[in-house]
Amino acid sequence: MIPISRRRMLQSCSTGFGAVVLNALFAESVQAESKSLPEGAALMATHHAAKAKRVIFCFMSGGVSHVDSFDPKPRLTKDHGKPMPGKVERTMFNNNGNIMGSPFPFAPAGKCGMPVSTMFPHLAKVADELALIRSMTSSVNEHAQANFFMHSGFPIMGYPTAGAWTTYGLGTESKNLPGYVVLQSGHAVAPHGGVSLFSNGFLPAQHQGSILKADQTEAIRNIRPADTKVVQRRRLDLVKKFDRSMLDDTADPQIEAAIANSETAFRMQTAVPELCDLSGESAATQKLYGVDSKNPELAAYAKQCLLARRLVERGVRFVELSCLTQGIGAGGAANPWDQHGDLQKGHAAMALQVDQPIAALIADLKARGLLDETLIVWAGEFGRTPFSQGGNGRDHNPMGFSVWLAGGGVKGGSIYGATDDHGYHAVENECTVYDLWATVLHQLGVNHEKLTFRYGGRDFRLTDVHGNVLPILA
Repeated sequence: MIPISRRRMLQSCSTGFGAVVLNALFAESVQAESKSLPEGAALMATHHAAKAKRVIFCFMSGGVSHVDSFDPKPRLTKDHGKPMPGKVERTMFNNNGNIMGSPFPFAPAGKCGMPVSTMFPHLAKVADELALIRSMTSSVNEHAQANFFMHSGFPIMGYPTAGAWTTYGLGTESKNLPGYVVLQSGHAVAPHGGVSLFSNGFLPAQHQGSILKADQTEAIRNIRPADTKVVQRRRLDLVKKFDRSMLDDTADPQIEAAIANSETAFRMQTAVPELCDLSGESAATQKLYGVDSKNPELAAYAKQCLLARRLVERGVRFVELSCLTQGIGAGGAANPWDQHGDLQKGHAAMALQVDQPIAALIADLKARGLLDETLIVWAGEFGRTPFSQGGNGRDHNPMGFSVWLAGGGVKGGSIYGATDDHGYHAVENECTVYDLWATVLHQLGVNHEKLTFRYGGRDFRLTDVHGNVLPILA
């Protein structure tokens, strides 16, 4: 017996009157002033007026040291070489040394005077656009689990990640590109946890992240068709005819997802090569990002940032960027910010890679009038300890670290929350990953408690049963 979907039954019974009633009930569930969304979005309208339309997630895989970047602690310099006062929590390797002062000086940046370390001279120039959170926390201390937690709100695979939830709720404004794109370049690979970090989980398959190799001849494998478009179109129409016939009689959302994915893939054959062709970008723009840099990692990441701008210009809803390992005192390919030793060299190399391109992305979006509607999220999976490991490295620290947001209606030049005098624990306005994504969804016009999906007998959401919108909004 073939199952019949509830929607199909309502459409078929009583001349479709049940479907009319159902649609009316859906319409009443959203606010009158909210905005209509693209076809295919789970929500019929946003819950409130949106400040942002799209998200760019700059994920700093491996764990940036907050006390060496955006959270200066003079006490570390003063107490350098001394034992940590109070209890020291178990770390990843439990090879803990004494207090370690930062090798990177800090200086006030922008009109707001936000302290930024010398690792980030370019980001310092756009400090007035940053909403800095110094009290982020995580519940896990290992890379893969922490990566899953930062992406999905759960420390294990199998759950939809933030990009999937965003496109599921809001759809995409691009008909020719996926709604959720993950950019890689050079020798960048997926962080620990693999491609599951970009998973749709139990959401329909069209919401999975699509990986695009920013500097490859074929950004997506086999993007250049072997057959003519006429032949492809006929073949696709035949397959779609069978799929739609089954879709009309079943409740399987994966069939609808397969149809949507096939259509998007067909249009991507033209859209992706055009997207990745930077010949139309001025020399000044490419120089601004660092595409012409002699440093191969900087140039590769710069291309990701420039393509991120081009993607949001084309209506892509969620874009994630990937760091590359430097190979000089840096962590592994999957976690390049992971400096358990030689932190000064490793962090300096990684900062050089991302500093200019991300600052250029912010400046370029602002110059084009796109920053107000694009929310940039900069975060790693945790921070690092105020005490040393191996003499000149730092271990993982999920108990207090820094992330920042820019654009999309957040309060630029602001600082929220604080860690203690050594940067060990969050002690003021403690924030969670749930709070971060609740805030991102809020800026997109979505009440995080209302964006749900029923699976396995319960309603799931990106923020699980937690989360509060942070007061960092303009």
